[in-house]
Amino acid sequence: MSERHRLRSLLRLAYMNGVVPMRTQPLYLLSVLASPLSFLFFVTIASGGVLLLYGIAGGMVLTVLSIGTSLQTDMSHYRSDLKFQDVIVASPVEAPIYVAGFALSELIYSIPGLAVFIVLWAINAPVTLMAGLTIVGVLFIVWGFSSALGFTLATYFADVRETFVFSSLVSLGLSVLPPVYYPITSIPATFRWLAYLSPTTYAAFLLQGAFGLKSVPLSDGLVDWGVLIAASVALLVIAGLKARWRDP
Repeated sequence: MSERHRLRSLLRLAYMNGVVPMRTQPLYLLSVLASPLSFLFFVTIASGGVLLLYGIAGGMVLTVLSIGTSLQTDMSHYRSDLKFQDVIVASPVEAPIYVAGFALSELIYSIPGLAVFIVLWAINAPVTLMAGLTIVGVLFIVWGFSSALGFTLATYFADVRETFVFSSLVSLGLSVLPPVYYPITSIPATFRWLAYLSPTTYAAFLLQGAFGLKSVPLSDGLVDWGVLIAASVALLVIAGLKARWRDP
């Protein structure tokens, strides 16, 4: 399969599962924003506005994380209900192109939701080039590892209804329990070590630094980037080794 055909296949998959749903049912976009904006609202109200920027940073992380893990539901639907994956397996399209196409479709689908949080960020915090690059880099990595996780889980579920449960649990478990919507100092010191087990904690640290909410020394920033990248690589490797491309 030539590089030209690979690119065409990737873009067609992204269009099919990303652009088409937005055109046919725009209300689906509200589901992308429902949880992130709800948590932002309650965090802001409960803190009297003090945690607004924390909530915006958390909303960005949850938006990208949710669309990455929702890959689990979409791919399970195409595999189990529509038998579309069987067609792809029998075609010249390789597994990485198939997965990348669907992952890209989810990213496209998240753009309107992310735009809302970017506008909120621009209104409430200083906008700098470095902050913008940090936000893009962090969200790109979060999208990568959440998509890898979503794909791996999708290959192990035969019933699409099961994926709705696990997708929500994974998304909330990685974005609400860790200090994504609030500072880590809000967690009792005894349990704070648990937060460091989640890669989204390090993503939040970087975004909070970009928003000017905390000072991030170079050494701490390098650790945050290193852990985030390492976790992403690990999940991508697991997806490549453990995901079941063909049904047994």
